[in-house]
Amino acid sequence: MTPHIQRNGGLGVSVNRGNGLASLEQLPGYVLRPFHGREDHNAMAAVRLGCAERDRIDARSVVEGLPTAAEIAEASAKLDDPSENQALVEHNGGVVGYSTIRRWQERDGTWLYLHRGYLLPEHRGQGIGSAMLNWAEGRIRQLVQQHGTAQTAVLGANAMASQQDATALLLDSGYRSVFSLVELELADLRQLPDGKPLSAGIRVGAVDPSSYRAAWKTVVDSYAEAAFTERWTFESFLATADPTCWRAAWDREDMAGVALCSIRRQDATLGEVEELSVRKESRRLGLGRALLLDGLRCLREHGAETARLYTGTANPYRSYDLYEGVGFRRQNEHVRYRKPISV
Repeated sequence: MTPHIQRNGGLGVSVNRGNGLASLEQLPGYVLRPFHGREDHNAMAAVRLGCAERDRIDARSVVEGLPTAAEIAEASAKLDDPSENQALVEHNGGVVGYSTIRRWQERDGTWLYLHRGYLLPEHRGQGIGSAMLNWAEGRIRQLVQQHGTAQTAVLGANAMASQQDATALLLDSGYRSVFSLVELELADLRQLPDGKPLSAGIRVGAVDPSSYRAAWKTVVDSYAEAAFTERWTFESFLATADPTCWRAAWDREDMAGVALCSIRRQDATLGEVEELSVRKESRRLGLGRALLLDGLRCLREHGAETARLYTGTANPYRSYDLYEGVGFRRQNEHVRYRKPISV
């Protein structure tokens, strides 16, 4: 709830040592090189900061904000092969951009190979972004061949609606939007509306360890008909469990819905509603609102002053009405693009 290229034949992009790294022969002073490790993290964070004004990046975003060098290091460590699946652009010895590649399998069996590129604004418009995209696509083709996933693999890329340069590059390169997420913010947790009575037999309370699997299953089942969703194992759920402000609703003995809320590790004043899921048979009973408000009150009690969440723009359950009714307001739109892979 996580990533530009050749369009210009005049770039002279060449494959180097079989790893897909490219040179920028007709752009003096520019080099596309491999990721070197920990020494690159500060420079990568500086690139993200340098893109913020042009791309109107929201530093407090829970989808994609402004990561620190430590956060970039943490994300890099989770890649299959950081040295092969990241590349940096240097200009006269200084890092001015970088690209990363990651992959995962979606519920329908599709393997999504997602690439994400960042380039300082003053270096855009010269074909460098296209060279980065060309490197990423070439590297992904190699990975698809290695993994044997050609029948189920697609290229993917992300761009916020405010990132006009990246959006134009992707569209010009044959990518098409497949879905988008809208991020919303509740600016003041002191201004929560009152709750409403629930039907007899329904109660809302904390989630203890004995209910973890039921909570995970509730979330997974609620996405059963959703397209483009990543497979989420119980082990992955446990690995990131932070249950302090988790809330569940029970209809007598059965768990009917959950709100998984947490304090952002990077900012103790910011709370996040990571998941709000209600089982299909229990919708339209007020459970979503009750769970959301209980989770938000818990976040407030633990020091959060504001809260964020994101939801799909194609959500058929009118979740916007619920969120806006509680006081959330739209911040930005995050778009996923796809393109077929030709191997």
